[in-house]
Amino acid sequence: MNLRPLRHILCADDDADMRMILEVALGTLGGWRVTLAADGEEAIAAARTDRPDLILLDASMAGGMGGAQALGVLRSDPELAAIPVVFVTGLATDDDRASFQRFGAVDLIAKPFDPLTLAARVRAIWQDLPG
Repeated sequence: MNLRPLRHILCADDDADMRMILEVALGTLGGWRVTLAADGEEAIAAARTDRPDLILLDASMAGGMGGAQALGVLRSDPELAAIPVVFVTGLATDDDRASFQRFGAVDLIAKPFDPLTLAARVRAIWQDLPG
């Protein structure tokens, strides 16, 4: 069980509407500081600069670096490797979940999701993390 407070979430998604939904659901409704990124490269740069507590990555971002590739970079950087990553994706079968966890993701949130319950889902994921 994670006893550290969750204060800051980095959300990366190539869809501007989804970024707005994530910001409202997690920032306004959830009360967390939210940093937004439009692709994997922006997410890595923001992680290096802002040191979020948790990262939500879209698995399939068009153009630039996708979520799985970004997770590989995050996991290979000793300063960022410990930041928990959750994929937010339409690819939500059990096989997809197992594949993402092999990449090093801690969990998966399936799209579409209910913005009104997203903060509770993120809070549950955070509380289930070790440490």
